[in-house]
Amino acid sequence: MTSRTLRRRLHHGDVDGRNREHLETSGFDSLSEPLLANYDDDNSVSQGRRVDDIWDDQRRMERLHWTSLFSQLIAQWTQWLANIVFGSGSLIGRLLPLSSGAQNGLSRKLFPSSLSPLQEERLRYLQQRLEVPFDGSRVEHQDALKQLWRLAYPGRDLPALKSELWKEMGWQGTDPSTDFRGGGFISLENLIFFAKKYPDSFQRLLHKQDGARAEWEYPFAVAGINISFMLIQMLDLQSGKPSSLAGIRFLEILKEEEMAFDNLYCVAFQMMDAQWLAKRASYMEFNDVLKSTRTQLERELALEDVSSVKDLPAYTLLNR
Repeated sequence: MTSRTLRRRLHHGDVDGRNREHLETSGFDSLSEPLLANYDDDNSVSQGRRVDDIWDDQRRMERLHWTSLFSQLIAQWTQWLANIVFGSGSLIGRLLPLSSGAQNGLSRKLFPSSLSPLQEERLRYLQQRLEVPFDGSRVEHQDALKQLWRLAYPGRDLPALKSELWKEMGWQGTDPSTDFRGGGFISLENLIFFAKKYPDSFQRLLHKQDGARAEWEYPFAVAGINISFMLIQMLDLQSGKPSSLAGIRFLEILKEEEMAFDNLYCVAFQMMDAQWLAKRASYMEFNDVLKSTRTQLERELALEDVSSVKDLPAYTLLNR
């Protein structure tokens, strides 16, 4: 039986208690794997992109930057020559600002200077959050789950920490604590932030109110955990200092916006659902949708006029 079949049977409750217990203590609990990842029969492939792919992207982006630089150089030289003809400007005055300014701008984009104390502080705090696994035995983590329920279903009675009712939110079993794995506690914090900051969008996604939905929809809560995991990988946050292109741009945003990661999470969730509807996807296509969401986010983060999460084109999808 393939791991994909096992996950499908787990989702529908077709595995008996003894086998479920074995599965929940096996490789399915790895903190390096997203819950809904596609797996080969022999090897598990994480949602994070391979280092070789990242380097390829960096080299491609560097070539694009140099191409843009030379285009600007030609345009500036053309203007300079025109100014010479009409008796204005000088060679040194026109050439030096161009070369130094363009080169410095390119360096900042590809190889950012040392972080400011504020950036270092915010990055350190975010990375500390990433290191906290979800622990169902900790009272504060239990309280956070309860808070999420109250935000998701105001007016409804709070269920026990192990209850069939949790499946309504999109947890795969009766005990949400078994679903966190690669996301950690920060993925629960992300869901809570989403519910508090953008309650209308949160509720519409939770109840699948937009568009023509699939017969086999993605589970809301588990999808949220996967989005947290995807962002951590995309932004290279588990390294000491992010070096991916998306990570470098994120650091610039983090300088201006303390809760940049949480706000980006909300945009990513809304974008994922829009991609889901556009592709008319079903459960087994979730990872393809997540990959296309990541690609779109990387493109938007690369836009030059983006200095905060609100500048992202996809931010307009969110409703408060």
